Amino acid sequence: MFIRILTSGLLAGAAAGLVAALMQFFFVQPVLLHAELYESGQLLHFGPEPRPSAHQDVGGFDPRRDGLSVLFTMLIYTGYAIVVIALMSLAELRGAQVNGRTGLIWGAAGFLVVHLAPGFGLAPELPGAAAGDLTTRQVWWVGTVLATGIAVWLIAFTRSWFGLGAAVALLLTPHLIGAPEPDSFQSPAPSELGALFVARAYGAGLAAWVVAGSLAGFFWSRAAEGTGQTADRKSAH
Repeated sequence: MFIRILTSGLLAGAAAGLVAALMQFFFVQPVLLHAELYESGQLLHFGPEPRPSAHQDVGGFDPRRDGLSVLFTMLIYTGYAIVVIALMSLAELRGAQVNGRTGLIWGAAGFLVVHLAPGFGLAPELPGAAAGDLTTRQVWWVGTVLATGIAVWLIAFTRSWFGLGAAVALLLTPHLIGAPEPDSFQSPAPSELGALFVARAYGAGLAAWVVAGSLAGFFWSRAAEGTGQTADRKSAH
């Protein structure tokens, strides 16, 4: 069981991480680099005309930076995929069907839990944006992810009104408490750039999670078929 979870998670996570890294490189990173020009003062949102350096290429390739980004993104999504497959194995014991198609739903749920729910209070931020206390934000983020994850599990697998009520309470509680906010809101970058960054960050995250969930379900079901075939051969002898 552990080998199946680990192998399926490594394959699905590496592929999803590569998809996420490529989407970040082509769509998200240029927005970040553009925002850094405002943070450093090379571009000004309000005021005089932009300085000459504002016209520099913001999408250049840096082998060290981009290589490490790809590596760490693949490691992160491998961890996500291993957790998802472990949960898939528990769901399968409860009678749920796990394959590449149902994995799409798992992927969408993962995006909801890890990105969308905490992003409701702590949206992706551009460099230079105002933010609350880091430790408090991290605690709120972890609590929101855990509460949302448990709530999604209850909605998917509970059959009692009490379980559904608990799920609704878990979904609402972090947001009723509220995410930590800065004392004042300020950002050197235009709000339009911030909105574009949020949209692209969520788009890349959704694509990566759908790939992770689909491949996790696919590899898990294929591993189960292989195990079944092996068992059939042994029983035949």
